[in-house]
Amino acid sequence: MSSMAGLGASQHGYPPRSHEPWTKLVHRERLPEWFAYNPKTMRPPPLSHDTKCMKILSWNINGLHDVVTTKGFSARDLAQRENFDVLCLQETHLEEKDVEKFKNLIADYDSYWSCSVSRLGYSGTAVISRVKPISVQYGIGIREHDHEGRVITLEFDGFYLVNAYVPNSGRFLRRLNYRVNNWDPCFSNYVKILEKSKPVIVAGDLNCARQSIDIHNPPAKTKSAGFTIEERESFETNFSSKGLVDTFRKQHPNAVGYTFWGENQRITNKGWRLDYFLASESITDKVHDSYILPDVSFSDHSPIGLVLKL
Repeated sequence: MSSMAGLGASQHGYPPRSHEPWTKLVHRERLPEWFAYNPKTMRPPPLSHDTKCMKILSWNINGLHDVVTTKGFSARDLAQRENFDVLCLQETHLEEKDVEKFKNLIADYDSYWSCSVSRLGYSGTAVISRVKPISVQYGIGIREHDHEGRVITLEFDGFYLVNAYVPNSGRFLRRLNYRVNNWDPCFSNYVKILEKSKPVIVAGDLNCARQSIDIHNPPAKTKSAGFTIEERESFETNFSSKGLVDTFRKQHPNAVGYTFWGENQRITNKGWRLDYFLASESITDKVHDSYILPDVSFSDHSPIGLVLKL
């Protein structure tokens, strides 16, 4: 558990401004009050050394095997740079038979893995933590939703942390009905049951760019998975309207900050926000920082972070 939030905004080692495409606002339907999120200048100062906090990162890595090699910015590099307490990973693509070799992915951290059993090497999530949880649960307790390794829940003293990789609606939206009429209500109900005993933080790739502020060109994306009217309405119905707060949007209500960049969109800032931290309203006053690390370019998703005062 951290005694401080880590390095301040000016100490994160971001590249020179000319190499920071995330600071160039190219949104098609932007409003005058919108601005580009720049973590180099917009993150709050670090907490004092005697302030207890937990630093949580979440990252869709699009396959674990390469992220542990020297081919790109690895999980170990991220640990060295960010000094996080907990790292939530989505889309690990790992099979159960391979988990053992990755259990000690980062020294001094314990790890918890959930793999798909219906399609081997598909989906998958992991949580890597140096804070020992009180309990760990895999899945949401419903068989038809728990065969793809999409959810891991860690219980800590003051809250539950749910790492989720929400099902994509798929090519030609073949799974749209499953997504909005089955998965979303069931997952939302799972979170609300947890909330009866403790506040909840949901971290992960929720596969929904829910507002036009999150989408570079909304009209062009309405028939694409993650961007449909049905998915965005489902997000509001099952999460936002039930008291789960988008921590980044609460801290930066008018900032265009992308977490998913698409095909080579990183150089033009034409991205979409599909990754979130959602928190129970009762715990949002403890959120010190909710941020994006857009310069980490190994995956087509950027890591997102949350600093929670304890």
